[in-house]
Amino acid sequence: MAVFFGTDGLRGVVGNDLNYDIAFKCGNSLSQLISCGGKVVIGRDTRVTGSYLVSAISSGLTAGGAHVVDIGIAPTACIAYLTKNKGFDYGIVITASHNPKEYNGIKIFSTRGEKLLDKEEGAIERGFIHPLQVPALKVGQYRQDKTYVKDYINFLFNSASCCLSGYKIAIDASNGASFDIAPKLFKKLGAKVIRFSCKNDGNKINDNCGALHPQHLAEKVVKLGCDMGFAFDGDADRLIAVNEKGEIVDGDMVITALAKTFKSHGELAFHGVVGTSQTNMGIENHLAENGIKLYRADVGDKYVAEIMDKNNLSLGGEQSGHVIIKKFLPTGDGILTAVALACACKESKKPLSEFCHVELYPQAHINIEVVDKLRILNSEKLMSAITDAQQELAGLGRVLVRASGTEPKIRIMVESEKLETAECLAKFLASVVVELET
Repeated sequence: MAVFFGTDGLRGVVGNDLNYDIAFKCGNSLSQLISCGGKVVIGRDTRVTGSYLVSAISSGLTAGGAHVVDIGIAPTACIAYLTKNKGFDYGIVITASHNPKEYNGIKIFSTRGEKLLDKEEGAIERGFIHPLQVPALKVGQYRQDKTYVKDYINFLFNSASCCLSGYKIAIDASNGASFDIAPKLFKKLGAKVIRFSCKNDGNKINDNCGALHPQHLAEKVVKLGCDMGFAFDGDADRLIAVNEKGEIVDGDMVITALAKTFKSHGELAFHGVVGTSQTNMGIENHLAENGIKLYRADVGDKYVAEIMDKNNLSLGGEQSGHVIIKKFLPTGDGILTAVALACACKESKKPLSEFCHVELYPQAHINIEVVDKLRILNSEKLMSAITDAQQELAGLGRVLVRASGTEPKIRIMVESEKLETAECLAKFLASVVVELET
């Protein structure tokens, strides 16, 4: 089990949990896994601490003899694509994804364009202990090359199965890594594009906008008469869509719509799809009615990817908006998913509200900030409370209580046929967590 790495890389508040020294050690340790002279591509989102951490991790890499290509601001999936297709040994993204502006993080991709496994992250952490400094004439070189981003844009364009002319699409880039790429791409595909929160502004990244706050985009979609809206998070690996009625289309519903489309094309491997422990029971029932089996993974898109690999499946993702379309990339890409959804919707000749319609079980979510999330999660009192809540549901719902992989929080989800029941049980569990914390 890695100490610094969580469910989605290494992440924390810059200056506290994450600093120059840790970033340097991470880069230097990674260089020890590469033959001297190997290449690493690195990008970042718009956060103000991005260049600081790029400098630190690049210094660690070059001190260990690795060469670094810095492509500047780019979505996480752009780094995954370039690592896989342009001969890099590793890819690194400096981002804290959906977290607030004071956070930042380090995501690492293998040469296959996949997020590292837990054991690989553990190996990097062990390398923190003994830094490597190669002889002066063998140190790596650092250079900037922003032209690589064009290759990724061309990849996204070529992934589209149709022209999107006739569509009016609103885009909320969360003032993050997709602020420029996403609007330009959809315009190039023929859509009329309206931009919101599409600025290179790290002080406003994820600030009351983007995939975490799609209700604001929903209001604008209705007001402006758009066919659909797409909201991304800070590094654009998540997509939350909005239909023409202003209704939220989350990752579960996107996966369901794409699964049915891919199945009709004969492109859904083994008629299966991967969701997570949070995937709504309504989704599971709907998929089953359409001859599609749902596999559940732990929360975290790298765990979704593991289950996909294990069962040779081609589609999977999370309610939060991470969606993996394996024929294109082995990791989540919000922009790619938006293109696939828009094209599938156009092919159906239905409005998005009909194309992505599923009767969901009501869910209640409560997040509680704590000091020691693992102590609370393993408390006998909390486990007993969870058992009581499950018995109350009597098989007509689900309870999920977990520690956040990226923040000091306990996340509670209760699902039931009745919203009142879900909310009541979620509040009950939350009160137990609060009591254990005080």
